[in-house]
Amino acid sequence: MSTSTIRIAAALLIGSDGQTLLVRKRGTQAFMQPGGKIDAGEQPVEALARELHEELNLRIEPSAAVYLGTFSAPAANEPGFTVEAELFQVQIDVAVTPAAEIEEVRWIDPAGDGGLQLAPLTRDLILPFYRSSLTA
Repeated sequence: MSTSTIRIAAALLIGSDGQTLLVRKRGTQAFMQPGGKIDAGEQPVEALARELHEELNLRIEPSAAVYLGTFSAPAANEPGFTVEAELFQVQIDVAVTPAAEIEEVRWIDPAGDGGLQLAPLTRDLILPFYRSSLTA
């Protein structure tokens, strides 16, 4: 892995109505999956649980997160970098509130883009992946 790769754990958070939650970090334009960088020595699912708590005041059981695979795309907020996401699906039925560096949260219908500017990883890989799982 090169130094221009950012390793993260990310959540495909799905509500009881099938909508998915996206977040926008303070000072940025693009909406993306919640999650964040994996610390040295940390397992991806542990990073995910930590980041969801920090960003959304959401506590999850790591065992409830279903691993979906590794997805890579150009980083939305770091030009010249690639983000490599360990993606987990998490079903939730509780309210979330933006915290830490998160400025805004939006639930969107996965059939569209919610009229939002989306990060490349979300737009090109994760939403199409989720859509295809709904029609399978």
